[in-house]
Amino acid sequence: GGETAEMPGFYEENEYDLAGFAVGLGDLDRMSDKEKVRKGDVLLGLPSSGVHSNGFSLIRKVFGNDGARYHTYSGELGATLGETFLTPTRIYVRPLLALAEQGLMKSAAHITGGGFFENIPRALPEGLSARIDRAAWDVPPVFRLIAREGNVPERDMFNTFNMGIGMVLVCAQEDADKAMALLQQEGESPVLLGEVAEGGEGVLL
Repeated sequence: GGETAEMPGFYEENEYDLAGFAVGLGDLDRMSDKEKVRKGDVLLGLPSSGVHSNGFSLIRKVFGNDGARYHTYSGELGATLGETFLTPTRIYVRPLLALAEQGLMKSAAHITGGGFFENIPRALPEGLSARIDRAAWDVPPVFRLIAREGNVPERDMFNTFNMGIGMVLVCAQEDADKAMALLQQEGESPVLLGEVAEGGEGVLL
């Protein structure tokens, strides 16, 4: 598959974007399957490195197109706005492969455009929701800055950005400790993000 990114306000007339995609091959019996997810399963979160590659239309709306502002150092961020927004996206292939090899991952959601509300439900079967513990992680300063500068409502922030969690994994409760330990061995700093609950609400924050 592939996609055409929505990037309003970025391209001028007659400009275009050249994009690529990759295709992989996997054994069906070893692939994750959201239909195996059950009430009480655990949600693990892997930290992001920043805004990753999403939400830049909103960022430009909040901060404008004044290049000088993006080159100004921010003590709150410990870097310039530009450096912060362009921090490379983290890639989670190795830790996810390690979990899959051990059969510890039922399902996963990459938190890209659409944030928590659009991506996490894709990793759950119908009739189940994700109950997220907001105290499980500290939202990075960049997201607090965007919300404050743009007066962006919290729901809109969680529906646009990853808010510091770039990947959400679903595993059985009895496998949670083993999964956490394996992720730490892979250099991750996983957080116990919440649990799977009954109901079709999608994401409960």
